[in-house]
Amino acid sequence: MGADTRYALVVENDPTCDVRLLGSWLADAGLDLKVVRPYAGETVPEQLEANALIVLGGGQHAYPDSQGHRDAPWLPALDALLRAAVAARVPTLCLGLGSQLLAQALGGRVAPAASPVLGPRLLSRRDAAEYDPLFAAAPMALDVVLSRHDEIITLPPGGTLLAASPYGAIEAFRVGTHAWGMQFHIECDTAMLDRWVSLSGLDPAAAARAVTVLDDVAETWRPVAERFATLALGRIGTGTPLPLLEG
Repeated sequence: MGADTRYALVVENDPTCDVRLLGSWLADAGLDLKVVRPYAGETVPEQLEANALIVLGGGQHAYPDSQGHRDAPWLPALDALLRAAVAARVPTLCLGLGSQLLAQALGGRVAPAASPVLGPRLLSRRDAAEYDPLFAAAPMALDVVLSRHDEIITLPPGGTLLAASPYGAIEAFRVGTHAWGMQFHIECDTAMLDRWVSLSGLDPAAAARAVTVLDDVAETWRPVAERFATLALGRIGTGTPLPLLEG
């Protein structure tokens, strides 16, 4: 990357949850990626020099255990980086565990889910999404893939709900003006789903059902990813129908 290149810092928390299809969509939209893998000993930076931040999923928990210990030694540094990105209005996109870390770092609550979830779901876009810089590009019904053991119980102060399950579970939100969390996965392909099943013992039939909706997931979320790249590249609001949020 040259000195003038705009890029997104990608924090990969788990080797089974890489940026995959999302990375391809962002690259096609002109956004370069720099991936940091703290599980492999790479350091989460104290200061964010990138034009955007992307935090991926993983098998860790966002919350400490009963003794106050975290699943991974880099999570406190990642919490701090997320708070700094939100305060500085750096475009931030968090998936799966990343969304839970974003919520908790800013005062929300994450807790164990009633039961593990893996498979395709159809979510509902909420009214606030119509005026959101990313979600205005998404349809009312959202095809996604879920894979999680924990869930966001309460949003952080000032958080805006953008999508929910038919039962009201929090699935996507914005906090501040430039940070988005999605508890679901838009980046996975067939190989990633197969690996999740082989490592977790989750129902392979659920993964097979998820494979059947991957084309629909891509059709839904590629335009949203492109919108995020446009935001990160500083082009949003020029010839586009929705301006940046203020405040």
